[in-house]
Amino acid sequence: MTYKASFDNITKILTIGLTILFAFIIFLPLIFITDGTSDQNAIYTRVALLAIYIITYGFSTKDYQLTTDEIIVRRLLGNVKIKRSEILSVEIIEKEQMGWIIRTFGVGGLFGYWGRFSSSKLGSMTWYATRKNKIVLITKINNKKIVITPDEAEQFISDFNSPFIS
Repeated sequence: MTYKASFDNITKILTIGLTILFAFIIFLPLIFITDGTSDQNAIYTRVALLAIYIITYGFSTKDYQLTTDEIIVRRLLGNVKIKRSEILSVEIIEKEQMGWIIRTFGVGGLFGYWGRFSSSKLGSMTWYATRKNKIVLITKINNKKIVITPDEAEQFISDFNSPFIS
């Protein structure tokens, strides 16, 4: 079964805002260059911003799939597979249950939230999220924690616990 991963309003605003900002920084200097010359640093900056944008989009979560053997986080640049046999628990948690959250290595808003995060109450975790609500916490048997945010979180949990997954 496939579960949508829609952006929340904060993610939409950040993604649109950063897209406009990046486009402005990348393309505006091209308009004003009339003699065919350009500062080398400006070229490097534009290439770096474009690379950041493309890589961030490629690693962002598109949706989630639940199979009889695994949970799959679908992304353009490589899916993440979590084997059901390695999962200790899957539960919906409220944002308040995490306490303070800091991003230790990853993306925090542009096309979602993914990478390594740390919570004051739950410790280190990996996020493959598109929103900051409807949080599903997956705890593996090695105590590693993974956060996903399917649109239908309750249905995802119900289907995960059901022995009849198609």
